Amino acid sequence: MSSDKPLAITCGDPAGVGPELALRGAAWAAREGIPTVIVGSAALLARVARQLDLPLPAVVPADDLSRCNGAAIVDLPGLKAETVRPGHVNAATGRASLAYVNWAIDAALDERAAGIVTGPIHKEAWHAAGSQHPGHTELLAERTGAERHCMMLAAPSIRCALVTVHIGLADVPSQITTANVLETIEIAAEAVGRMIDRPPRVSVCGLNPHAGEGGLFGRGEEEAAIIPAIEAAVVQGIHALGPLPPDTAFLSARRAETDVYVCMYHDQGLIPLKAIAFDEAVNVTLGLPIVRTSVDHGTALDLAWQGKASDASMLAAIRMAAQLA
Repeated sequence: MSSDKPLAITCGDPAGVGPELALRGAAWAAREGIPTVIVGSAALLARVARQLDLPLPAVVPADDLSRCNGAAIVDLPGLKAETVRPGHVNAATGRASLAYVNWAIDAALDERAAGIVTGPIHKEAWHAAGSQHPGHTELLAERTGAERHCMMLAAPSIRCALVTVHIGLADVPSQITTANVLETIEIAAEAVGRMIDRPPRVSVCGLNPHAGEGGLFGRGEEEAAIIPAIEAAVVQGIHALGPLPPDTAFLSARRAETDVYVCMYHDQGLIPLKAIAFDEAVNVTLGLPIVRTSVDHGTALDLAWQGKASDASMLAAIRMAAQLA
């Protein structure tokens, strides 16, 4: 893909902070020389821009992104902008945010867009709209046909790649297999190696307290799946270490010796990452044939359309997408 093509920034749920962050992000990107196109409802974006005194880009045809000059809007039909209440999601806002993502995926696959930067969606709104996908990651993998993929949250001080993502804790142990753990190590090591231009140091967390304490805790997941995956990665030449006890894995001394963590489940990685680097972190889907980054936070319905939400994660997501593209 050519980096002179625009990044597609999706608005996320129209009732959340996504529209204002998209507007602020596009304005910042234009100043930085990064072309972007906001994917959403032009009428709703105009409402938000008026309310918060934000610059409103011009609308360009959906089939001709070459007319994007710095920042632009692709106006997608279907949402009655006047009915949207900030802070109140429903099936209509869910359908809209789902349509924005699907349009952006098509544009990236067709190479009309250099990549995608997704705004925050509301999973209950997606469900109300009839979507069976628990989040962006699963939809992106299905739509792009990616057989190998994983979710990574990245900030300058910490990166966490996840073996399992949007499933309940009760379902996690059955998904901790040697194949799944090794695949995540491989994908994360390859991607982070490209980011930092050297072989990365990979720290792999255990699943259970004290990394199983030699089989005393849990059902032997470390011995049966995680350790064999680490050993297989080392044979490939990957600098992988573990399994580490999760309660000490993220201390500053260990972070100084780690380029990317491989975490067994969603909160194992995201709790320390957001505690350490909430405003700087970017969500990256690794293993896709297209570039996709995202903010690391949700719709923040209590802050919607008030101009109070931090745009730091959105700007970081745009910057990283531009670098990857």
